[in-house]
Formats: sequence, C-alpha cells, structure tokens
Amino acid sequence: MRCYLQAFLLCMVFIFFSLVYVFNQLASTLEDSDGWGLKEQGIPGGRSHDDGHLLRKRPGLAGRDHEEGLDRCKSLSVSYWNPYWRLPADVCGVNCLLESSLRERSSSPGKHHSDERSHVAVVACGTRLEETLTMLKSAVILSKKPLHFYIFAEDDLHEPFKNALDSWPRTAQTKFNFTIYPITFPEENAKEWKKLFKPCASQRLFLPLILKEVDSLLYVDTDIIFLQPVEDIWALLSQFDSSHLAAMAPEHEEPRIGWYNRFARHPYYGKTGINSGVMLMNMTRLREKSFKNDMTTVPLKWEEILMPLLQKYKLNITWGDQDLLNIIFHHNPESLYLFPCQWNYRPDHCIYGSNCQQADQEGVFILHGNRGVYHNEKQPAFRAVYEAIQKYPFGENMETSLLQPLEASLLTTTNSYCGRASHLFTKKLKQSILSVQQEVTQRR
Repeated sequence: MRCYLQAFLLCMVFIFFSLVYVFNQLASTLEDSDGWGLKEQGIPGGRSHDDGHLLRKRPGLAGRDHEEGLDRCKSLSVSYWNPYWRLPADVCGVNCLLESSLRERSSSPGKHHSDERSHVAVVACGTRLEETLTMLKSAVILSKKPLHFYIFAEDDLHEPFKNALDSWPRTAQTKFNFTIYPITFPEENAKEWKKLFKPCASQRLFLPLILKEVDSLLYVDTDIIFLQPVEDIWALLSQFDSSHLAAMAPEHEEPRIGWYNRFARHPYYGKTGINSGVMLMNMTRLREKSFKNDMTTVPLKWEEILMPLLQKYKLNITWGDQDLLNIIFHHNPESLYLFPCQWNYRPDHCIYGSNCQQADQEGVFILHGNRGVYHNEKQPAFRAVYEAIQKYPFGENMETSLLQPLEASLLTTTNSYCGRASHLFTKKLKQSILSVQQEVTQRR
C-alpha cells in the first residue's frame, strides 16, 4: 500500500511541474522571449490610422482609429511579439494571449502579398522634424496606393509629429497610416550606438528586430524627396531573387570621385560601396539569414553580427551604420539587389557634371539631399525641389501650384552643374503629377 501511495505522490508532483512548465511557456509569449535585455519604455498616447482589424495592427504608438470601437485595447504602445516592449497588465486583458497567437499565424508570407500598402520607415532626431514631414508629404501627394509610415523619433518629437500629421487635410490622411516609436537601442550598448556617425542614425540597423511583424520595409533618410509614387520602388521587391534580402544604390557611379574605393579602411560592397539612405528590405529574410563574416567561421544572425562588427571596426569607420552595412554585404554580395542611381540621386551625381546615366535617360525618381543641401546655398537646385514640396498646399492643382513654380525656381539655378541638370528633377515628377491628376479626374 505504501508503494502505491508513493507512486501516486510522484505522479502528482510530475503533473504539478508539468502544469507549471506549460503556464510558463504560455506566459512567455507575452514577454521578452529572447532575452535581449532592452529598456522598458512607455509611450504616450498617439494616433495610428489603421483601417484593418485589430489582429492586424502593427506594433507601436496606437491611438484612435478611423473607425471608433475597433480597438478593444487601451491607447498605449502594444506589441505582443516584440522583445523591445513589455505589455502592461491592463492592456487588452485576457484577449492578449489568444490575439498574439492569431497574429503569429497571420504573419505568414501570404498575408503580406495581399497587403497593398507600402511600408516606409524613417528615423528623426534633433531638428529633423520639418524635413521629415516634407519627405512624408512628397510620398503622400504622389502615391496612389495606401502607405504606412513607421516614424522613429526622440521623445520630444512625438507630439509635434502627431499634431502635424493630424492637421493634414482629410483627403491626405485617408492615404496613409502612421505609427510613432521611441528611439531604442540594446540597453548594454545604447550610448555607443546612439553616438555612431549622427544621433540616432544607426537605429535603422535594428528595424528588423523591432518591427518583427513587418515582412518588408522601405527605409529612407529624412532628407529624401519622392518624385514618383512610393509603390514604384516598392515594386522592386518583386524583382528580388531567392537570395536577395535588401536593395540599395551604389555610393558612386564614377570611381574617380568615389569615397570608399579611395579612402575606406574596411571592406565595402562592390567597386564603390553602397549608400543606405534609401534601403528596401525583405526583413523576414534578414531575420532568418545567417551572414558570412570575417570575425568567425560560423555564420551569424542579424542580431548576433551587429555588435561584434562595431567592436572590430569602430576605429576604422567614418559613415557609421552605412559602413557596417557595406562590410556585411561585402561578405554576402549575393544577398544585395543593386538598384540604379536614379532611385537615390545625390549631389555627387551632378556636382562635377552628370554621372548617373539612368537619370539622364529616365529622370530622377528619388532625390536625396544629403550634406544639408536643402538648407544651405551649396546646391540651389536641390533646395528648390525641397521648398516646392514644402510650400505646396494640399489639395491644390499640382501642375499649377507645384510643378510650374518649381520649374521657374530651377531656371535660376543654372549657374551650378546640378542646376544645369535640373530638368532631370522634373522629368519623372511631371509624369507622376499627370498620373495622379488623371486619377483624381476619373474619380470625379
């Protein structure tokens, strides 16, 4: 009898610990499952224009919806699978576990193919508020398909971004959703990452780890101006082969004026390196791939390679996170889709005469005003485009209120090489404006 009693007690102990294990596994789905050890951060309430069902909401700054009553959760930052955040106990309540498991199933590749939205991320710090808003404005006025903006910004910029975007007319707001995030780095190395190159610039390296539910993403610098619809560059994802996981443009077309091939003290991609100001990513593939490297014979995952790479090369890199991307794709060239310079057209493409052949033939698709040229007199043609977009009143005829004033302004810039090539800035813009206005006319 005593043997039976002991066996029974052992069974009960086994069942008890089995139940503890099961509940522990269930609970871990709501917490940081991979132990990255990042800061817990709270975010003030905001707005996310998302007409989709609650289970399809992206993580970030959630707020009021287009349709009141859709969101059963509180207006707080909610992310179920993102190790960067912790879920407050009073958000979503008992539904979170069920919803998180449904969200995991809904993030299959098939889901993203049916999503018409182009997903665009930007990182803004310091005085970049107005510049970022102008970039977002160029995307909104020229795109015909819906957009979702992921805005990573310092805390004191959250409210200004929200207020500015909420103030745009309803006709513009219906074309996009936005989500605002805090600047977030791995806790143990946050200071080192934040001061790399420019404040917050290296945040882009961590987008695949923060936006875990986003399959593909277009990252752009704040000093970008779209001259054609965002969906056109988004369509390049369909040109990726099975090995491609990101797309960027060369840093230079002309090796004689190239920076990397003349000055770099580290490996870089191709003959002249790559520029990361416009970066199209299949982030699912980025998260899954193991990258070859020169630190170990063992390929490393994205989250494993970043810090060791910085530690090895931090005394040899000049352009921060862009240099790290060059090193990564130097060792993994098959993973990069190289798109032409017209998708990332910078002053270097015209400052000594035009050296972007694709832009000469088809015009500039995306203008990149790096080195502050939108705010000084060094490249007046670039500044003219920026100011034309900035001053354009939403809802006005784009031909008479945007294109014609811009063309008149560009005529005054022909004393510079870029000014003499400024017809390339409006070539594609004219087509984009005509296409948008034709669609508006058809809707009427």
